[in-house]
Amino acid sequence: MFIQLDFIYYLAGVFLVIISILALRDKSNPRRFTTSLFWALFAFSFLGGKLVSSLVMGIIVLLMALIAGLGGVRLGTYQQTTDEQREASAKRFGNRLFIPALLIPVVTVIGSVLLKNAKIGEIFLLDQQNVTLVSLGVACLVSLVVAMSITKTKGIQPVKESRRLLDAIGWAAVLPQMLATLGALFGAAGVGTVIADLVSSAIPVDNRFLVVVAYVLGMALFTMVMGNAFAAFPVMTAGIGLPLLVQMHGGNPAVLGAIGMFSGYCGTLLTPMAANFNIVPAALLDLPDKNAVIKAQAPTALLLLGINIFLMYYLLF
Repeated sequence: MFIQLDFIYYLAGVFLVIISILALRDKSNPRRFTTSLFWALFAFSFLGGKLVSSLVMGIIVLLMALIAGLGGVRLGTYQQTTDEQREASAKRFGNRLFIPALLIPVVTVIGSVLLKNAKIGEIFLLDQQNVTLVSLGVACLVSLVVAMSITKTKGIQPVKESRRLLDAIGWAAVLPQMLATLGALFGAAGVGTVIADLVSSAIPVDNRFLVVVAYVLGMALFTMVMGNAFAAFPVMTAGIGLPLLVQMHGGNPAVLGAIGMFSGYCGTLLTPMAANFNIVPAALLDLPDKNAVIKAQAPTALLLLGINIFLMYYLLF
């Protein structure tokens, strides 16, 4: 392959190395050494993940958790424009500012759909095992180049701005990866079997409606704990969905998967563990209440969760 997923990981690693260096040089940050170390360890996971054992990577994860838990990731000082300058720039560039953001999904779709089988000679253009992820990485690079072209930005200014955003988000920036790993560990450890035993002992499993309620609410609650519906889905489906709803009651697996994931997304709207959806926007918008996004979403999430129960019950069988 001309463009492999490893290349995207290496670029991400280099990016984080620069972030770490900038953090180390920021003497205004009272925790500049630990902040720099946190991003350096994260960078190593991208650059050297294949070179070390799982034990070493586990130790790195624990170190990152220790640094974050002790408040070692702090904000520094950044070269920011004033509100008046930002407003003037927004008026000058107008709707062109949306082009880089819109390019990311457009280029990703083009790569994953139209170019997935493209070849240069006998070699595939994109990594065939990770077409979508590679396309997303390429899309981000294209968007960066276009954004710099539109705004006439030079040097590593985009990285400096990224550092400000990363420091504002803090440890939550790595939470999606951590939670996805945790979901895989739970699945491998047989947590689904334990959940099936608990449900069987708590409710009459011959009652379709109660099993549906257990599955829908379980998807939402487990997603709230995991912070990721994709992490919760294999555990809850292995524990309740497949053995009880599909095999015992003859439910449609396609409906189970669709509404089950939808129920998990309801849980995503209700938890700070889904940092990339709920905590990050609050940080980017400088909201005084970090849970403001969750509070705004909660009524919609609870309403949809109730609707999902009845959709599941009437459409599954």
